[in-house]
Amino acid sequence: MVPVTIAEPAVRSYILYSGILALKVLGMAVLTGRVRFRKKVFANEEDTKRSKGIVKYDDPDVERVRRAHLNDLENIPVFWVLGALYLTTGPSSELATMLFRVYTAGRVLHTIVYAVKPLPQPARAIAWGIPYLINWYMGANVITHFMGAF
Repeated sequence: MVPVTIAEPAVRSYILYSGILALKVLGMAVLTGRVRFRKKVFANEEDTKRSKGIVKYDDPDVERVRRAHLNDLENIPVFWVLGALYLTTGPSSELATMLFRVYTAGRVLHTIVYAVKPLPQPARAIAWGIPYLINWYMGANVITHFMGAF
């Protein structure tokens, strides 16, 4: 196992982009709330009182943002795990930083083309697919690096 220390540029890069992604996930909850308030469509009766809204579970705009948030929750934690494990393989700092940067940019772009300003396919597929492939790349590197350890 390669020692992983905070002094390593790749580790600092991982921390930076992980922080950005964490804030992005938190921001999706705010974006969902914003769409709910704009449309006055809520999931709970008590939330309708102040804004004179309605309870509705299938508003297409709210559901689009919720699906984008769910997609983050399905993909970003995998990045955190695989990215941390990838650092133990001793990747070059330049490559690791590029992977972390492109992953983060792809996830932000995915939110934009999915939930903020929906664009026709293949925009969303590309914005989702590139980060997905980066996760596969890091995971495969981890496996092949440590396979010889057994």
